[in-house]
Amino acid sequence: MCLNLSAATAERRTPAMRLKGAQAAIICLLTLSVQRQDGWSVTYTSTQICALKGSTVDIRCTYTYPSRVNGNVTVVEKAVWFTKMKDDEHVDVRTEAEFAGRVQYHCDNKDCTLRITDLRESDSAEYTFRFVTNQPGGKYSGSPGVTLSVTVLQVQVIKTWPRTYPTWKKVMCQSSCRLPDPHSYVWYQNEVNTDRKESSFEKYFDYTDSISCAVKGYEKLPSPSVCVDDQTCNRVSYTSRSICALKGSSVNISCIYSHTHPAVSKFWFSPERSHQQQHRSHPEDLRKDSHYAGRVEVIETERGRSTLRIRDLTERDSAEYHFIFKTQSFEWKSSLPGTTLTVTALQVKVSRIISVHQTQTEAELKCESSCSPAGRLSYVWFKNGQKNTTQQTSAYTDYFNPGDNISCAFSGYEDYRSPSVYPSKLPSVSVSPSGEIVEGSSVTLTCRTDADPAANNTLYKGKQTLPLTPEGIYHFTSISSEDRGIYDCKTEDQLSVSLFIDVQYAPKFPSVSVSPSGELVEGSSVTLTCSSDANPAANYTWYKEDDNSAKTSGQNFIITDFRPEHSGSYYCEAQNTRGRRSSTSHPLTVVTGKSIIIQNIIRLTLVVLMLIPLLLVILWMRKKKPLSSTAESNELMETMEIQSIYRQDSADGNRK
Repeated sequence: MCLNLSAATAERRTPAMRLKGAQAAIICLLTLSVQRQDGWSVTYTSTQICALKGSTVDIRCTYTYPSRVNGNVTVVEKAVWFTKMKDDEHVDVRTEAEFAGRVQYHCDNKDCTLRITDLRESDSAEYTFRFVTNQPGGKYSGSPGVTLSVTVLQVQVIKTWPRTYPTWKKVMCQSSCRLPDPHSYVWYQNEVNTDRKESSFEKYFDYTDSISCAVKGYEKLPSPSVCVDDQTCNRVSYTSRSICALKGSSVNISCIYSHTHPAVSKFWFSPERSHQQQHRSHPEDLRKDSHYAGRVEVIETERGRSTLRIRDLTERDSAEYHFIFKTQSFEWKSSLPGTTLTVTALQVKVSRIISVHQTQTEAELKCESSCSPAGRLSYVWFKNGQKNTTQQTSAYTDYFNPGDNISCAFSGYEDYRSPSVYPSKLPSVSVSPSGEIVEGSSVTLTCRTDADPAANNTLYKGKQTLPLTPEGIYHFTSISSEDRGIYDCKTEDQLSVSLFIDVQYAPKFPSVSVSPSGELVEGSSVTLTCSSDANPAANYTWYKEDDNSAKTSGQNFIITDFRPEHSGSYYCEAQNTRGRRSSTSHPLTVVTGKSIIIQNIIRLTLVVLMLIPLLLVILWMRKKKPLSSTAESNELMETMEIQSIYRQDSADGNRK
C-alpha cells in the first residue's frame, strides 16, 4: 500500500514573492504476511500507522489456518490483540485499564480489526494479533505486528528575514510521524480560520497574533496555539483535549492563556449548558449556573494559568468546557475546541459462565466503563468487601457462592467502586447429559437466569435463533453432527454466555481414490487413499477381498512395485470409538508387457476389420460409375437412331 506523504518545502524568497507549491514524497507500506509453511498465517493491512492524538484508528488483519488437522475440524476458540505479556501470557488489550472503553474488536470470517478511540500518546506501541484453536499446538501469533505512532500537531515559527522584514514569518504544521495523504490543513489565526490549506506558508504577522493548525477532517484536534512572536500574544491553550473522570470524584480542567492588554472579563463556560439555556451567543460563567452551584471553583495559582475544578461529578457534567477572555480591543471567542469531559461509572458484567455446579458458579466477570482516567492504571477487584490482590485486569475469573457480591475499581480510585453484583444469580447455559455427546442421542440445552422476577433469555447458534420453552430449555431429540458448534445464551440486556457442544459420531461412508488413475502397468507404484468424515478422527485399515488379513493401516495404502499377484479388489475400513464403516471395493488389475502386446494386436485387428467394409464400399462405388456411363451412352445412341428413322419416314411421306 502506498501513501502520499506531503512535506512542504519552499524556496527562500523576498516577502513580495509567493511560496512555491509543496512537494510530495511517496512512501510505500507493504502488506506484511507472517506465515508458516503448514497453512497458518496472519496478514496485516499496514505495518506502520501514524495517527493523531484524540482520533480513532483501525488496525486490521486477515488470518488463515488448516480447516482440518489429522481429520479434526479446526475451530478458533480465542482471538486477541496484545502489546505485552505477563507471566508468559499474552495480555488482551481489552483487559488493560488504560484501554477501558476505548477498544473494540470487529472479527468475522478470518478477518479481525482492532479499533482504538480517543488515541493517547501512551497508545504508541506494536500491536500483534494472536488466535488459539482447538488443535494441539494450534496457537499462532502474527509477529512482528503493526507499529502505531500517535502524534500531536505542533506549529513551528521561523523568522525567514529577521532583519529586513522582522514581522514576515514562516509557519509550519509538523508532526512526529508522517500522516498519510491525501490530506490538507486548516490554519487558525487568533482562532479564526484563514482558509489556507497547505502545510506551511509565509506572511506578515502582528506581534499579538497566535497561530494554530489542524488536519482537514480533524478540526477537533488542532495543535496548541503559539505566539508568532516571542512576546505575549492573544491565545488560549488547553492542557488536555479530553479527560475521563469517575462519577462522584473531582476533576481539574486547566488551560494556559495570555493577552496583550488587561482583561476586562474571563471565565469558564460550557457550550452545551449555554445552548440548553438558550444563551449560546452569550456564554454564561459556570459559577452562575445553578446546575454547578456549590460544586465549581476557578483556581489561578500562577499568572496565565486557569484551572476549573468540579466536585462531586455526575454523568450530566459530561460536556465540552471552554475558557474565554475579553480585553478592551480583543475577545477570545473560543471557536477552537476546548476540553471534553466524560464522566463514567464502573459496572461489573458477566462475560461468560464457565460451569454451573450445585453450590457454585464458575464465571468470568468484566469491569467496564465508557472511558478510563489518564495514566498507567490497573483494576482492583473486591469480593465480599475484601480486596483481591491477584487480579489487576478488567477480567476476573473465580468460583462464586450464593450471596457473594463483587465490585471493581480503578487503582488509586478505590473509593469510587462499581455497584456490587451477584454472579451466582447471573445468566447460565448448560447441557444435559454432561460429558461426551454422541450423534443420535437426546440432548437438552438450558439457557436461563436465576433472577426474581424471571428474566427473558434467547438462545443463538450463530445468527440462528433457537426457540426456548418457558423454562429456558431447548431439546435435541436426535442430535446430529451438524449441531456441533457454539451456542450463545443472551439476556435482555445483551449479556451473553457461550457453550461449545462437541458431537461425536461414527465414520461417514468412506471414499477411495487411486493415483495414478487409468491402467496400472506392472512394476509401477500405486497409492490408494481412504477418506471419511468422523469425530473423533477415524483410523483406517486396508483389506483385499477374499483375504481376511489386513494389508496395512493408515489413510494411504502404497504398493511400490505392482505385480500380477496384487491384482484384485481393495477396500478400506474407517473406525473410531463411535463405530466403523467400510468402503465399496475398488478393483485393481495389473497390465503386463505380454498383455500390452496382445492388446495392441487386438486393437490393430479391430482397426483392419473396420477398414475392410469401407474399402469394399469404395471399390463397389468405383465399379458402378463406369457401368452407369455405358448405359447412358447406349441410351443416347438408341434415341438418336429413333429420331433418324422418324425423320426418314417423314421425308418419304412428303414425296408421295
